[in-house]
Amino acid sequence: MLRAGIVGLPNVGKSTLFNALTAAKNAESANYPFCTIEPNVGVVTVPDERLYVLKELVKTQTVIPTAIEFVDIAGLVKGASKGEGLGNQFLAHIREVDAIIQVVRCFEDENTIHVTGKVNPLDDIEVINTELALADMSTIEKRKARILKQVKAKDKDALIEDAVLDKLMELLGEGKFFSMDLFSKEEKPFVKNLHLLCCKPVIYAANVSEDDLAAGGNKYVDQVKEYASTHGADVVVISAQIESELVDLGPDEAKAYLKDLGVEDSGIERMIKSVYKLLGLRTYITAGEKEVRAWTIPAGTKAPAAAGVIHSDMERGFIRAEVTSYEDFVAAGSHTAAREKGLTRLEGKDYEVQDGDIMLFRFAV
Repeated sequence: MLRAGIVGLPNVGKSTLFNALTAAKNAESANYPFCTIEPNVGVVTVPDERLYVLKELVKTQTVIPTAIEFVDIAGLVKGASKGEGLGNQFLAHIREVDAIIQVVRCFEDENTIHVTGKVNPLDDIEVINTELALADMSTIEKRKARILKQVKAKDKDALIEDAVLDKLMELLGEGKFFSMDLFSKEEKPFVKNLHLLCCKPVIYAANVSEDDLAAGGNKYVDQVKEYASTHGADVVVISAQIESELVDLGPDEAKAYLKDLGVEDSGIERMIKSVYKLLGLRTYITAGEKEVRAWTIPAGTKAPAAAGVIHSDMERGFIRAEVTSYEDFVAAGSHTAAREKGLTRLEGKDYEVQDGDIMLFRFAV
């Protein structure tokens, strides 16, 4: 399952946000550093209204959305890569996630202490990013030492890997998070094997007060947005406190509450969708009397591999797929009507599945 890690300095709203994300009060939230000792994990469904439209059309009672696993990781502090605070154990937890949500404090509150004594989101970001970079540098140095003999012996793979390690050190020295796009097909396996922190996609969750949420941000949010725009990251403005209050309301009450605040959508819904988009994921749907279900695939996935997400036998014995776009299916009203109107296509092994495709796979094993 897809995993996103929530990180940040102590007392920026990580656990409050996690509780709201998972609609569960199982991450202790307290006004002191390190109230989260072990990573809390929660599975969150990805909002997708299309599933409930299809539910009515195919007359089923079961809807299974796709999901993301969120991990609440204890607050990092300056020196974490050297074991300060609770240090390396939390950096290890971050290595296991697919994306990082860095919660940044963008609100003033004299009743909630800040670990450095002042609100400065760019300084906070710099502390976290520096610790991640230092931890990665340590990983790279250890790897260079490990392959030194092979490099001296002119081993081909070792020489390629050593050049990759040098390239990574240069990037990290510039304080940059980086994407796999910077590396050739030949280099990518060596980067992936390192499980580095700084190559993970990042979303900055700008945590604001109720008033600033309605206003769409503040001077701190503007600073975070400017920083993110030059570092290939996304920003979601959110009020963790407001989101935690929404948890106790029903869907209609929650929408009314947000409307009263002058806000259209839940920040949590935007964050979940942003993670999905950031990782380049798509959703295809299977819809029948048994269930309507969403399936997660990377962009560019071809039909056989998409079938394999359901079951490996379906990929192995793939013949072809019946495909109807969501819009066409809704317009037709059923599988039968879509076929009769010529809206359903038969696609083969080279078809790249699109977001919202309603799929029926034919296979034989």
